[in-house]
Amino acid sequence: MDVVAMLEAAALLVPQGAAGEGDVTVADVWDCLAHDEWEVALGLLEELGQGWTAPAGFWEELGRAAAMLGLARSEAWCRWREYEDRAGVVRAQLTLEPVGGSSFRRTPMPGAGVMRPLWDIGSRRPDGAPDLHVACMWVEYAHELAPGERAVVRLLPLTPERWRHLAPGDRIALHETAVPGGTGTVLEVRPPSRPGAPSRRSRE
Repeated sequence: MDVVAMLEAAALLVPQGAAGEGDVTVADVWDCLAHDEWEVALGLLEELGQGWTAPAGFWEELGRAAAMLGLARSEAWCRWREYEDRAGVVRAQLTLEPVGGSSFRRTPMPGAGVMRPLWDIGSRRPDGAPDLHVACMWVEYAHELAPGERAVVRLLPLTPERWRHLAPGDRIALHETAVPGGTGTVLEVRPPSRPGAPSRRSRE
């Protein structure tokens, strides 16, 4: 299957009433495809995927198209969204400790889901110490998050069921060492839109 066919397959899954920012609709996607503007069509489909629950296959098709177009970040984002459909959504406002603070970090954290830090989400071990849990991190609207900066992040827990107790307003902390390297406030928690174990490919 070629790129156009993949994008067309994804476009066919978008409901006619779905709209993105600037009133972008699936009609705009078809117009881009008619003019061979494949990367623009892909971007519009990614945007349209934010406002409704995408059915099985939507993000997978977009991810395959992004890979064929050589768009590594778009491919990673589509795979991330496919995983979120199966694991649920956790979003938080995160602030990293500044350089010279309590954190050892001196360089920006990559924002495209490659970091897998530990998180204090309020769980405690029998001895009362924090029971830390792994979650990948995606920084929204930025390629990285530098020490001292603040951004909205999306988290993909390794064990999503251990994060189900979180609610908007809860405080969490990022750990790369025993000392917290950042603190955050939960903004949104959503259950899986398509229950089921995430695929191996989605977690790689």
